[in-house]
This record gives sequence, C-alpha cells and structure tokens, in this order.
Amino acid sequence: MRKFASHISPIGLIGPIAIFCLLLFALCACTQEDQYANTPTGNFEALWTMIDEHYCFFDYKRDVYGLDWNEVKSRYQGRINDNMRSAQLFEVLTDMLSELRDGHVNLYANHDIGRNWSWYQDYPENFYQDLQDSYLGKDYRIAGSLKYRILDDNTGYIVCSSFSSSFNENNLNEVMYYLRTCNGLIVDVRNNGGGTLTVEERLARRFTNERIHVGYISHKTGRGHSDFSEPEPQYLEPSDGIRWQKRVILLTNRRCYSATNTFVRDMRCCPLVTVLGDQTGGGGGMPFSSELPNGWSVRFSASPSYDRNMNHIEFGIAPDISVFLTAEDRAKGKDTLIEAARKLLQQ
Repeated sequence: MRKFASHISPIGLIGPIAIFCLLLFALCACTQEDQYANTPTGNFEALWTMIDEHYCFFDYKRDVYGLDWNEVKSRYQGRINDNMRSAQLFEVLTDMLSELRDGHVNLYANHDIGRNWSWYQDYPENFYQDLQDSYLGKDYRIAGSLKYRILDDNTGYIVCSSFSSSFNENNLNEVMYYLRTCNGLIVDVRNNGGGTLTVEERLARRFTNERIHVGYISHKTGRGHSDFSEPEPQYLEPSDGIRWQKRVILLTNRRCYSATNTFVRDMRCCPLVTVLGDQTGGGGGMPFSSELPNGWSVRFSASPSYDRNMNHIEFGIAPDISVFLTAEDRAKGKDTLIEAARKLLQQ
C-alpha cells in the first residue's frame, strides 16, 4: 500500500515562504497517518478523504448550493468496484470532484485531465479575438506579455491575456510613460485564465498611490471543514515606479479566473478604477496538489481568499457596470465593452 502525499502547487503562490513551509508541514502531517491500497476502492477512499480533510470551501458551498460531501461519498461509492478499468475509475473520480464546482480542482492522469470548466462554459463569452485584434491593429507595442497602444480617441489600451507570462518593472515603466498623455486607460483582462499572484500584483500596484487593504486569506489548520486560521489581511502596496494617475476602465468576462480574479479584487479597491463587463469566473482558493496511491495527481483549493468586506470571491466578482457584447456590434466589427469604456472615459 502507498501513502498519498501532498505538496504545494506552484500556481498562485503568495505570502512569505515561511507560511508555505508551515502549511506544507501541516498538510503532510495530516495525510501521512493514513494508508490506502492501490485499488479502485483504495484510490476512491484516498481521494474522498483527502478532499474531506483539506478542501476549503465546504461550508460556503453548503450554504450556496447545498453541497453535502458525505452524501456525495454515498452516491459515488456505489459506482466503485475493484474489477473496474482505470478509465472507468477516472470517470467516476472526475464526476465526484465536479460536485465541488471548482475550476481549481483537477485530476491528472497520463491519458486525461479531469476538470470542471462550467465557471465559463455556461455563460456568454463576451469576447472575440478578432475584435480585440482589430483595436490593437498591427503597430501595437509589446512589453513583456503586455500589448498596448493609443486608440484614435487618445485612450490608452492595454491587453493582458495571462499572468503566467511575466513582465518586469521596467516593462511597466515604459508602458505607463508611453501612455501618459492619454485621457484615460482601458485594461483588458478578458479571457485571462490566471497565473501567479506576484505578477498580477506587480501590475495592480501601478494604480494606487497609497497602501490599501484589498482582502483577506485564511489557511486550513485541521481536518474539520471549519478548521481555519484567523483571516489575515492582505494589502496592495504602491509601486516605486511610474504610477497611473487618471481614470481606468477594467474589462472583465467569465474567463477571468484564479490570479485574474484576484487582480480584479485588488483593482476595484483602487480609487480611479471602474470594472466593466461581466462577472469574473472566480477561483478564490489557493491550490495545493496531492497524489493518489496509483500515482494520479490531484489539485484542489486549500486556502480561501476574500475581498476586503470578507465576502468569498470563489464564484466570481460582479462588475461595477454590466455590459455584454451585442450581435449588432459584432456585425459592425465593434466590441461593445471597449466602446462603452471609451464613452465613459470621454465623459
């Protein structure tokens, strides 16, 4: 029999290294006591227990949609038998994990990745790549992973499509300096599925002149569903580089997830920022990874994040102004969200 071990995912790292070491020790200490056989039954029990003891949103999701993890176990246990094939086991375990409705929960096998993408697939996309490309044109500038230009009405336009690909402080200084004469700025993070929190914070710091309280984070302290540390406040520090001093419209849609969800949380606390578009997809938990007896890897949310009013951001953040891309504008080659943002900045 093999133990299932846990380790910290490299995705979404925040906070001091010491905190991670303590969390790693606590998580591993909890899992090393139990052993499970490398059989379909053993892998099922290992996965259910791992999630039961370390997943961070049970209480919240029970209140939102009635999630009962014990009932989930009873329902899926009947689909498990030790004669089933590996592909059948993978299907059952993936179905069970989908009950959590969490895009940060994944099952990794050699043949497939179990995932739940309902956080964006069940909603209008409010984005077309060809429309964004038409606004960028052919002579846009590139600074690290950022694309930017000045639109014909003297509006600055920045596209940030990922926080996995980085940009440095010098990149941001060049962007802010180049756009300094613009009347206002549009920051487009639609379809940005996330990345690392240090990168999103690097950009968000350019939009505040003072230290601001943006939210909280808690950490699992025991096996119980409600065993958490006291919420720790999180702050956004102003950058030492060039900071933007004019109005900003931040464009969002349902494919803004994970670190981008946190970026929207941080940006909406900045005084000159307005969030426009659709609600973000969510992803408010810091992900951890573990391993089943058969070697399959599991990623799951283990530390919940909140906004500064202690509201969960797991299921997304509503915009200040809701705007949806219309078929009429699409036919005209216009992006409804970009046009609405330009009008706001012209007022």
